[in-house]
Amino acid sequence: MPEERQDGDITALLHAWSGGDSRALEELVPLLNRELHRIARRYMAAQPAGHTLQTTALVNEAYLHLIDAQRASWADRSHFLAVCSQTMRRILVDHARARQAAKRGGGAVVAPLEEAWVAAVEPDTDVVALDEALDAMAKVYPRKAKVVELRFFGGLSVKETAAVLEISEESVARDWRLARAWLAREIGKE
Repeated sequence: MPEERQDGDITALLHAWSGGDSRALEELVPLLNRELHRIARRYMAAQPAGHTLQTTALVNEAYLHLIDAQRASWADRSHFLAVCSQTMRRILVDHARARQAAKRGGGAVVAPLEEAWVAAVEPDTDVVALDEALDAMAKVYPRKAKVVELRFFGGLSVKETAAVLEISEESVARDWRLARAWLAREIGKE
């Protein structure tokens, strides 16, 4: 199926699901499963070896959280994936915080964010430190924080990010550059 047609089908199914059609979710899951696993793999790549959550478990946990969001007003596929990405981030941060609390601070390793954010994530990147830096950024630069969330965690392209945020692609590219520098500086302080 051509991607444009699939996006239209996904948008129609998202609207049907928002309208209360539970069968629409059953049709959506196979259409979005590959993309959700891609997002989850990006997150899991940043986790230390031996992490107790696996990619499929993260996707399933996100699905469970999103079932409650049935009445959400989904704009399109990109909007849905952005929310899924944010949900996965929260799940992993909560998991990391619980793990660190159990270890009483637990010796998490903070690694600087590399220039090639979209291509790869350092396995030792501290998810909690990144989350805290993103939260701090969101207070001062909310749009830049959203761009990071959508591009880095969600794996959305510049074009998709621009569509979700309803801004120009040039604005996304500029926010992306500035946000990476800001986060690298913030995480470097720690």
